[in-house]
Amino acid sequence: MSAPRTTPWPLVALFTAGYLAPYLLPTTVGRLDTGLPLSPTQAGAIGSALLLSSAAAGFLLASRADRLGARTLARAGLLLAVLGYGGAALTTVVPAVVVGALVGGFGSGTVTAVAATGIAAQRDPHRASVLGLLGVSALAGAVYLTVPHLGAGHGQPLAAIALTALAAWPFTGRLSLRTAPARTLPGRLPLPHRRSGLVLLAAMPCWSLVQNSLWGVSGRIGLSQAHLTEVTVGAVFAVALGAALIGVVGAGALGPRLGLATPIGAGTALIAVCVALSASATDLMTFAAGEIAWNVLYPVVLSYTIGLAASLDPRGRWAVLVGSAASLGTAAGPLTGSVLSARAGFPVMGAILAAGLLVIAVPLTAVALRRRPVPARPAFEDAVAQVEIQGYENSYASTAAI
Repeated sequence: MSAPRTTPWPLVALFTAGYLAPYLLPTTVGRLDTGLPLSPTQAGAIGSALLLSSAAAGFLLASRADRLGARTLARAGLLLAVLGYGGAALTTVVPAVVVGALVGGFGSGTVTAVAATGIAAQRDPHRASVLGLLGVSALAGAVYLTVPHLGAGHGQPLAAIALTALAAWPFTGRLSLRTAPARTLPGRLPLPHRRSGLVLLAAMPCWSLVQNSLWGVSGRIGLSQAHLTEVTVGAVFAVALGAALIGVVGAGALGPRLGLATPIGAGTALIAVCVALSASATDLMTFAAGEIAWNVLYPVVLSYTIGLAASLDPRGRWAVLVGSAASLGTAAGPLTGSVLSARAGFPVMGAILAAGLLVIAVPLTAVALRRRPVPARPAFEDAVAQVEIQGYENSYASTAAI
């Protein structure tokens, strides 16, 4: 008889605190250029710097979490998040806001490194990651519905992130002083399927960049082009984040039934349509349709792409490398979207991003056609869970649709 599963609430709390910043990226960037003397491009650059700082923390600390200790590292990350985001929320001095965003972003990345390490060590990492996605999506949706009623200014979303980090602090007392032993891989064993792996490694930063280019300016599209109120835009984002969970659950339920090439190739093509639709929206229905459909499709394609990377190496090395590469595209997304929209307008930006996705779909589908879905096994599951966490951030972001 298997042991009963327990819910890793401390890890769920850390996941939520760490990934709230990328989930709130549209409103954070949008309020930076309205509440401070910043251009949209400069606001997007701050958003990119925040995500890059978070990604840097993940690169630096993911393999060191065990040696440093989960509790100590989590508390350090939460402290940086509170001080960074809180300080940025309380000042209108632009250099101080930038420094606060960088410090807060590094704190978020530190917290997520602890969450990723702990979730990958769970007996059921997929369940833990889904609970984390539920937590951060629900909280982000609540913030999107609440912030417009709290007045103008850049401080509200940043303060929400800082308060969430503060609320997660009590959960760190339930973390072990040491995480699970790190999985070591024989250093001299070459990576298999090197050509396919390199194709994925080159394509995923571009794929991720497109998603976060749109997400980073979605708030401004709704406000300035679709002429919606901040309350309405926030409601659309809240519904979209809820729809993203349908995509997460749907991808898990479908599993390998559709193979790899169809969901990756066709899914990426459909995302391209959603990107173009959202970027050209001039009314509520078009804006909502594009954002919600995109948020449903994004996690589906991402999960199958992670599975494709994991199928190239049973030890999960390609999956980890591809996930790390995707985080670079995530960080560059807000600045890219801001620059393109400022110079060419939102519809042209959407057309460029959509065309780029269609081009990227070709090599991704070609690699997928050469591979078959692999049955679940510990290394595969851990790799998927680890990169799934990094990717949502995405996904969005989370995220990044996350």
